Amino acid sequence: MELDFGPAVRDFRDEVRDWLADHLVGEFAENRGVGGPTDGAAWEVRLAWDRELSAGGWLGVGWPQEYGGRGLGLLEEIVFEYEYARVNAPYRATVNALDLLGPMLLKMGSETQKKRFLPPILAVEELWGQGFSEPGAGSDLASVRTRAERDGDEWVVSGQKVWTSFGIHADWIYVLTRTDPQSVRHKGLSLLLVPTDQPGVEIRPIRNLAGQDEFAEIFLSDARTGADMVVGEVGQGWRTAMATLGIERGTTLLPQQLTFEREAEALIDLARERGALDDPMLRRRIVDAWISVRIMRTTNLRTIAELTAGRTPGAQATTAKLYASTRHQQLGQLATELAGPAGQIVGDDYALDRRQRSFLLALAETIYGGSSEIQRNIIGEQVLGLPKEPRP
Repeated sequence: MELDFGPAVRDFRDEVRDWLADHLVGEFAENRGVGGPTDGAAWEVRLAWDRELSAGGWLGVGWPQEYGGRGLGLLEEIVFEYEYARVNAPYRATVNALDLLGPMLLKMGSETQKKRFLPPILAVEELWGQGFSEPGAGSDLASVRTRAERDGDEWVVSGQKVWTSFGIHADWIYVLTRTDPQSVRHKGLSLLLVPTDQPGVEIRPIRNLAGQDEFAEIFLSDARTGADMVVGEVGQGWRTAMATLGIERGTTLLPQQLTFEREAEALIDLARERGALDDPMLRRRIVDAWISVRIMRTTNLRTIAELTAGRTPGAQATTAKLYASTRHQQLGQLATELAGPAGQIVGDDYALDRRQRSFLLALAETIYGGSSEIQRNIIGEQVLGLPKEPRP
């Protein structure tokens, strides 16, 4: 896939390409395409790669210079992400802070918080985890039960969080808590920044189907953080959390889409090797898979065009996550079928090949970042104007 974003950013594009060609070598090149939103493979290599990017000034391309960024525009950010994905560089280990927390702090954080946290993020000195989901409060975040009480110059936080990506590596977590004990649902919530290196925080890894432990559950027992560690206003945490999820759902699909295109091309190569293209039913499914990744490309390009024009993305941005996650699962299922018995045999110590790992990890894509059920409700109510689903 080749895209030309125009002469205004052509020199910047060439700079990105040259730097990646010079630095994506050795063990970094050996780990091209490794990792993902739910894939903790080659963690130390990816962390070293992030530090390499940091030294080159490629983390936080669009962040203000006073916090360590380059201060460039949205179009340069998109060009960098596209070129990064085009060369299949390792998935960044610091994605939680770079793609979610950092933009949230830039939008809603205090000046003190920005100066304290943004430079260490770009220097890869502090890692972050997200403390949103809870047992019984996953996609329905308004049901969170984790509580925080004010005690002088500190907040005291107690509760449980789950499905924290790369939580076992986190130095800090941003936690959605209920600071008003009399409140219900969306009201009375606050978003706190909590350090993990303290007696009141216990982090336990959760092993997934691919045998990895990039997810974690976090137990907070009278954990403490400063009174100034509230992002936004006290009691307005729902607005802050939704801004974060809007970043997650709306602007991070381009690298994934390019990965899906590569998987579709590998699927076609596998089908040729197995003679599957001679079967009209399989051939139809393969063509359908290829069409689906082309639709993802078109959807992303429409969203990029609207963002760079300063417009709010339209309905296609709302449907993009639902479509991409469900179609990627179907792509993985088809690849597993075409591989035959060999696709079900693992190596020593449950070692998985790239196709097997992608298939297993894709099973979570219709859950994280907003489950498919919630996505369909959003599309029905906000895009199609249908009546809201009855509440119990």
